[in-house]
Amino acid sequence: MLDDESQRLRLWMRSVLRTVLVAAADAVCVAAAVRLGLWLRFDMDVPASASAAADRATLFAAAAQLAIGAVTGIYVRNYRPASFDEALGLAKTTAATVVLTALANETFLDASIPRSVSLSFGVLALFLMSVVRWAWRADQERRIRRRASDGAPLIVIGAGEAGSQIVRQLLHTPDSPFRPVAILDDDPGKRRLQVQGLPVSGTSADLVGTARRTGATTVLIAVPSASPAALRQLSARAAEADLQVLVLPSIDDLFGSDVAVGDIRPLTEEDLLGRGPADIDIDAIADYLTGRTVLVTGAGGSIGSELCRQVTRFAPSSLVMLDRDESALHGVELSITGRATLDHRNLVVCDIRDAERLDEVFAEHRPEVVFHAAALKHLPLLEMHPSEAVKSNCTGTLNVLRAATDHGVRRFVNISTDKAADPTSTLGRTKRIAEQITSAWSRDHRGTFLSVRFGNVLGSRGSVLTTFRSQVATGGPITVTHPEVTRFFMTIEEAVRLVIQAGALDLDGHALVLDMGEPVRIDDVARRLAATGERPVEIVYTGLRPGEKLHEQLIADSEVGVRTQHPLITEVPVPPLDPARLADLQLRTTPEEITRQLVAMLDPASERAAAAGGQGVADLAQ
Repeated sequence: MLDDESQRLRLWMRSVLRTVLVAAADAVCVAAAVRLGLWLRFDMDVPASASAAADRATLFAAAAQLAIGAVTGIYVRNYRPASFDEALGLAKTTAATVVLTALANETFLDASIPRSVSLSFGVLALFLMSVVRWAWRADQERRIRRRASDGAPLIVIGAGEAGSQIVRQLLHTPDSPFRPVAILDDDPGKRRLQVQGLPVSGTSADLVGTARRTGATTVLIAVPSASPAALRQLSARAAEADLQVLVLPSIDDLFGSDVAVGDIRPLTEEDLLGRGPADIDIDAIADYLTGRTVLVTGAGGSIGSELCRQVTRFAPSSLVMLDRDESALHGVELSITGRATLDHRNLVVCDIRDAERLDEVFAEHRPEVVFHAAALKHLPLLEMHPSEAVKSNCTGTLNVLRAATDHGVRRFVNISTDKAADPTSTLGRTKRIAEQITSAWSRDHRGTFLSVRFGNVLGSRGSVLTTFRSQVATGGPITVTHPEVTRFFMTIEEAVRLVIQAGALDLDGHALVLDMGEPVRIDDVARRLAATGERPVEIVYTGLRPGEKLHEQLIADSEVGVRTQHPLITEVPVPPLDPARLADLQLRTTPEEITRQLVAMLDPASERAAAAGGQGVADLAQ
């Protein structure tokens, strides 16, 4: 406690001393300006009588400057020396001092100085005070740079607003871990630009040569809008020069705020593999989310929680977060509100397998928009326990659809997966069935019911990157199923942004497929992460697991995709599947038999035969 008080006292005394010194320097500058003006007025030969008469005006001008400065705050607030705000305040204060001194000179000072001097000394005073401040600031920066000289030499790529801000921050932070030694930018218009005295010395193509010339050990990519492809290219060049690669947050993460030294972070695989920024139609999204009651199933999962966070930005009247995992609900509430009291009715513990409980939830909250993200997703486990996949992914989806219809939901978005395209696994088959019963529901009920299909998301629980990082941390080996296996990747934020955009499209009953970019070889990802280990990490190939594909596809061979009005979303018609057929599945049998039933259910010939003798969706809903 005493240490804190003494520290505050020292800071206060330092602030007071600074104020006294600044005020005294300004008073001297104003007095000198009056004398210099007088000297110039008399062509450097001031009569003794005029010099003596000017004493009163000199003292008055200096006192007026201090008094007006105290009122305007330039001697109260702690400005950064020679900053724009201080310069503006100083100019206003000096202008008022000139006016007051000129009036005093014409009245009670009895024209002790020539009128021209009383009106012009302000320019000289402002110049002298500015010189003092610039000298002070230059000395501060010199001392800071000397103290920061022990930081690691750093090349900054990007001389835009973010790059300029971070260079300034690094040079003005005494304990900065980095010392900028060069700036590179691909914009020809910035070739002669200097940032804090540091010139733009080339383009990103000069990275290797610049690193060797300056002895840099680190490169900072200060371009928040850089695409994953650009980051991969820059990362490859940095590897040639053996440079550690750092980045700044994306534009979405910054939200218009200034960048700081604490924002600098290492380049991650998410940065390299992400799909990149996706344009969204804010007006269309706001039209169906703003002021609406939105319900998200599986709200505690990777996709569901990010849906909740992004939906919140569009100001729904109410956001209902439903999950069977109470700990997951605790986490998502904490991420959105910064607290986790778990005392709000909009946090709902519910299993989508429980139709009666779902009906209670929908009756209480009356959602208008539903994002259905609840599902079982781990392929190997579901191969061993296919009955559980059916209960959650198929019957659970049907339960949510029924509750949505019974309580007037206007828009229903089912979250699907690329494994539903020409499915070869229990996960893919059950998610394909969920797409088809959603399509059937749209045919016989009011409202918009659609599915959104995409591939792997980076950073989700159980994702390949999470697994690889854990294996690297324990010394390996990294396990890869096959050296040629490829997968589509997209960050959670990118995927959810497009899911929300897809939900705004009026394409009832269809599956909307997100553009995932080019597929990535898992072996390449494994080797890149293995290189980050403190010691060599072995890569072991374990073989494809049952139901797993060598190469995933987003659109089945039998499907024809049509581009929507959004360039990153493709529309795929989905044949409806009578939900009544789910009742025919016999789940109290072997996994092999359940798999056979799912295959038969998705067979077009089997589907037509069942439709001829079965009940319709409308009968089922009654």
